[in-house]
Amino acid sequence: MQFAGKTAVITGGATGIGFALAKQMGKAGARIILFEPREEVLGEATEALISQGIDAKYFAGDVADVEAIEALADFAWAENGRGDIIVNNAGVGGPRGGILNTDLAEARALYDVNFWGVWHGIQTFGKRYRADGLPAAIYATASENALFNALPTGGGAYVSGKHALFGLMDVLRREIANKPELSNITPGVIIPGWVATQLSRHNGMEADRFAEIIFQQMQAGENYLGAPPRNVVRGGGRIDELEAAFASYAPRYDGDEEYDVQLYYARLAAEQAGT
Repeated sequence: MQFAGKTAVITGGATGIGFALAKQMGKAGARIILFEPREEVLGEATEALISQGIDAKYFAGDVADVEAIEALADFAWAENGRGDIIVNNAGVGGPRGGILNTDLAEARALYDVNFWGVWHGIQTFGKRYRADGLPAAIYATASENALFNALPTGGGAYVSGKHALFGLMDVLRREIANKPELSNITPGVIIPGWVATQLSRHNGMEADRFAEIIFQQMQAGENYLGAPPRNVVRGGGRIDELEAAFASYAPRYDGDEEYDVQLYYARLAAEQAGT
């Protein structure tokens, strides 16, 4: 993906990972539009970008409100001609207690931002990308908690929401790969590990360092964009556990592809193409 001359819209872009990515994209020549509910914070972040020679604007709103996301898209198209890149980065921490004791209203409020807020951005901007056919990119910020549970205990709403977001982006990737009318869109799921933001109480890898690594992956057109590197160890450990469970109770056998859903649909498509 080329960023020079493009407009990058970043939800949750005034602080943390979103702001760090804004600086990386802006330095590469992208025009930036920041989005989040706190207008004062947006103004400060925008001025900081402008002071670095970056073309930056902001629009205030809540990702949980789909009408606000529609208004954000209208703003990007009106102000900059298009919002070429959408980074669905906004997220909240939510309740950290155990699943049995979590307040369901609080859990749903987290999903409204961390999951439905991302879906709003994907759908609103994605429909416009499908309609104009021009090069575009859709990114979403998941978490290491989308691959494994990094928390020692609790956080059921946050962890499950990030798992759901990861699955949503995988479905989007498959749709883009199989639908010609979406071939102009580059998808990518950002997988932060322990990064110093407000959510992590400013512990972990420096956000600017993380963004520098992620931006290189964006430029290369990667689908999975992650750091710090040790996350692959934890993620691999989960795969090892799954493989061990299958090996013990559902081992591979000759002809086991009979129950492979992807192979079934591939055969079905081939049969239909031959008729």
